[in-house]
Amino acid sequence: MTKKQADMLIENANELVTLKGGTLKPLVSKKMEELGILRNACLAINDGKILAVGKTREIKQRFEAEETIDAEGKVVIPGFVDPHTHLVFAGSREDEFKMRLKGATYMEILQKGGGILKTVQETRQASGQELIEICKKTLNTMLEHGTTTVEGKSGYGLNLRDEIKCLQILKHMNKIQSVDIVPTFLGAHAVPLEYRERTDRYVDLIMGKMIPEVASQKLAEFCDVFCEKGVFDVNQSKRILLKAKEYGLAPKVHADEMTSSGGAELAAEVGAVSAEHLLFASEKGFKMMAKQGVIAVLLPAAAFTLMTTRYAEARKMISMGVPVALGTDFNPSCWVENQQLVIALACRQMQMTPEEALAAATINAAHAINRAHEVGSLEPGKKADIVVLDIPNHKFLGYRFGVNLVDKVIKEGKLVVDREKSLKPR
Repeated sequence: MTKKQADMLIENANELVTLKGGTLKPLVSKKMEELGILRNACLAINDGKILAVGKTREIKQRFEAEETIDAEGKVVIPGFVDPHTHLVFAGSREDEFKMRLKGATYMEILQKGGGILKTVQETRQASGQELIEICKKTLNTMLEHGTTTVEGKSGYGLNLRDEIKCLQILKHMNKIQSVDIVPTFLGAHAVPLEYRERTDRYVDLIMGKMIPEVASQKLAEFCDVFCEKGVFDVNQSKRILLKAKEYGLAPKVHADEMTSSGGAELAAEVGAVSAEHLLFASEKGFKMMAKQGVIAVLLPAAAFTLMTTRYAEARKMISMGVPVALGTDFNPSCWVENQQLVIALACRQMQMTPEEALAAATINAAHAINRAHEVGSLEPGKKADIVVLDIPNHKFLGYRFGVNLVDKVIKEGKLVVDREKSLKPR
């Protein structure tokens, strides 16, 4: 039998985690533990797409390739998808870290002009080229840790000019580096200082100028809002999201992070793709989300950096049929580029199993940014976004942490990270 030509074979994987079955809709409840694992497995890649998946012997009988990667003793998974990041910003907030260590809360720091507002000031002052260089560094680090697709929010401009600037940078970054970026407009991230005590006026600006301009330039796919006491209330958030829907931007909600503010219920009411954070969300909100299929994007690294003892109730959400995804919440307050660490925190602090956490950081995360038809699982026809982990089985994710477990990263069929080549022998 004549063998078909492929660009690359990844062969002899101890485990090949396909996540098969989650493409049409997110994995929920017990389905989150059904990872579709193949042993002694092989994957064929051609023209940037997955061509075939199966046992090594079967695939090698059908295909040959000039480039071969031996994954013996290792685990092959889909590239991580990070569905919640704040990519574009300048400056840092290490001084506030010390303030938190002394007991200051997130909202107290924000009310004093710190937090988001400090970063807004520094981001407004930064040039486009400065922000591009910062983003490059961040995305390279994410890629080295196995993340191949991210959602990127604006939200550190908080005026028309600088929100557009940040979204244009995300569009530019998609052209010049490997990680795919899905853009979200987050003009409603905080109330800028120039609109303090005039939140409704700022909401009018978002609705009347920002959303139409973002839509006209096709700079974002989603519109997010920080629905929280002291930021944007439910009515203000609803107005923004419904206006965004009129302009073709799908809703997302920063929901119930600091208090029970009705964000989960709002997400279900407006048909949001996802509700994110959810530390204080109500059982009623969970039921509404499950009914409407709203994805819960949980961010345990954010809770960890806030130094609270409270985490989102992942076990309750999973038992109620809420689709659960995981993200880093990368931002200057939660400076984490590594989905592997997020998985470890999800297992330890939210009692998710390694299987649930892996599904949440791949196929369910892809659903949270409307990319499950392209990425998040290892199935023929999807992008060849693949990570080889130097671990004997998937259970090491969450179990071993504090080091980078990535051996190789393949992005659309090209080897972009190879730890063996980067390590220099003594």
